Amino acid sequence: MKSSVKLYAAVGYIGITLSGLAYACAPSVKTNASSGLLAGDAATRTYVPPGSYDEYYAFLSGGFSGQVTVYGLPSGRLFKQIPVFSQFPQTGYGYNEDTKAMLTTTFGQVPWDDSHHTEMSLTDGVPDGRWLFINGNNTPRIARIDLKKFETEEILQIPNAAGGHASPFATPDTKYVVSATRFSVPIPQTDVPIDSYKKNFKGTITFVRADQPGKMDVAFQIMMPGYDYDLGHAGKGPSDGWFFFTTYNSEEANTKLEVNASQADKDYIAAINYKQAEKCIADGKGKSFGGSYVHNYMNPATGIATSETKTGVTMLYPADCDGLVYYLPTPKSPHGVDIDPSGEYIVAGGKLATVIPVHSYTKMIKAIADKQFEKTIDGIPVLRYQAVVAGEVQKPGLGPLHTEFDGKGNAYTSMFISSEVVKWKLGTWQVLDRIPVYYSVGHLMIPGGDSKKPWGKYLLALDKITKDRYLPTGPEGSRSAQLIDISGDKMKMLLDFPTMGEPHYAQAVPASLLQPGSLKFQKLTDNHNPDVTTAEAAGGITRKGKRVDVKMIAIRSHFAPDNLEGIELGDTVYFHVTNIEQDWNIAHGFAVFGANTSGVTLPPGETRTLRWVPQATGIYPFYCTDFCSALHQEMQGYVRVSAPEMHVPLSANISKVAQTQNGRMPAEHGDHGERR
Repeated sequence: MKSSVKLYAAVGYIGITLSGLAYACAPSVKTNASSGLLAGDAATRTYVPPGSYDEYYAFLSGGFSGQVTVYGLPSGRLFKQIPVFSQFPQTGYGYNEDTKAMLTTTFGQVPWDDSHHTEMSLTDGVPDGRWLFINGNNTPRIARIDLKKFETEEILQIPNAAGGHASPFATPDTKYVVSATRFSVPIPQTDVPIDSYKKNFKGTITFVRADQPGKMDVAFQIMMPGYDYDLGHAGKGPSDGWFFFTTYNSEEANTKLEVNASQADKDYIAAINYKQAEKCIADGKGKSFGGSYVHNYMNPATGIATSETKTGVTMLYPADCDGLVYYLPTPKSPHGVDIDPSGEYIVAGGKLATVIPVHSYTKMIKAIADKQFEKTIDGIPVLRYQAVVAGEVQKPGLGPLHTEFDGKGNAYTSMFISSEVVKWKLGTWQVLDRIPVYYSVGHLMIPGGDSKKPWGKYLLALDKITKDRYLPTGPEGSRSAQLIDISGDKMKMLLDFPTMGEPHYAQAVPASLLQPGSLKFQKLTDNHNPDVTTAEAAGGITRKGKRVDVKMIAIRSHFAPDNLEGIELGDTVYFHVTNIEQDWNIAHGFAVFGANTSGVTLPPGETRTLRWVPQATGIYPFYCTDFCSALHQEMQGYVRVSAPEMHVPLSANISKVAQTQNGRMPAEHGDHGERR
């Protein structure tokens, strides 16, 4: 048995043992004894008084929820869930007619995904607060969230890929966000035996142009050997123009990877010179390649999403583009790869390694110039380990995964198996401190800790297992985040808080970066939805064949029109509802009895469309779902659905005042409002 397999078995056993001991030994009543802080001190550090604001916005990926969650730091308060890849009945995202197109793929409507890694837009390598990117792992996609509105505005599917885990990491100018294949597959897809893996399976790395909202698209792809590609980060400073991805399964195994992909002593970091890629494409070395994918865009002027199917990409092959890709050997099964703020050090996290390897960009460039190659794989030179390694952090713990930086020369690495965070010194590789976390930490996050200028006050540990940290909620408990003070020499635990879904990664920026530009409401004059209704008198009902359109306003505390008649069994009804409030956070909701999708949330100044197909004749109430005023309960109306042979005329009841304002006087008796 290879040494790495023995190590895997050992660390797996130790991890299970440590986790079990932690759970078995946990006290039934919790005290804060492990952090070095008195409980009162920790409470003071995280307490945000009523009416006061948090210092930071934190954006956590939702994992298998498919969404993004927004928390305040240091309080740990949950502010919002941002719907991205999954339907979200709270707002109607993915259900209503305006947003359904956001979930379109070449596989049809895909109303769920597995969102792993948040990435902030950057200017000169520093988070700028414009956009947040997030990946879909299951159906490879990248979404862009507008941080003025905290809403998803764009989603691009990644072609010629299977599993978009290593995504969507940005270049320092946000020209590109980059995605790598987790699962190698035949490219293009074809029916071949799985055991022909080494012959037929390949991976891709995709560079997506991302600096122009509404125009995200595949710039180019690189065909790679059939490994599994894990995580990536762009170079910065001297290493700007390079991108680094970890790979594992260099054995190209296709079964029982926990053993068969753990045979070699080392896997690789793929170092990609994307400036060289641009040059090779300009020189005509890129090849036209197939692949269909979908681009979805939410037009901010209309609030309506559209989808466009695209075909074909530019593919680069390393053998055709000299200097495009190099492999840096790195200890076994690396997960994270992280670049320090200076851009000199490339830190890998080998899950089965006993050290944390740190590569040097300067040494890498010299090794390339000196052609210090072990071998070549599919046109990719493999550099000698000793020629590129700057140092190794010895005995850091068990299961190193991810590293971030405080901007003061210190690095912090998560230890999955020994459930701790380890602090060490760049340059000396000396371990300075360690703190236990609970339990099985995956990613960790320092605000700006993956950028050129970390803010460096807090560290957030994102734990996979909570067990005894909170009151039990059955067999499945919440995941957890733990806030750690890193402002001094010693790390200090401040706070636990439960999280929505499984947070894989997070980004955080000072509140002062986002708060001033946060949109309070949309001006009605900026609402260019074709079905907008800006005044009660403009509402009404129209028929075209079996389609009925209702234009309606919502305002405290009524809908107009509020009674609708003349709708027939067999009709499809579209409610176009506009919230004409012009005040911050005065939202309304709309739901109709018998709808088989969801209700909609109506932010002030915006229009939403709900599709409804009545299933039987009768009277159907509709109402406001968002408590908006003292008379919220009175904010309701009715829809009458009749048999076609009844020949009930269309009518939409609006107030006599509104009719008068519209130049139409209501009938004195039997008034059903304005007929349209």
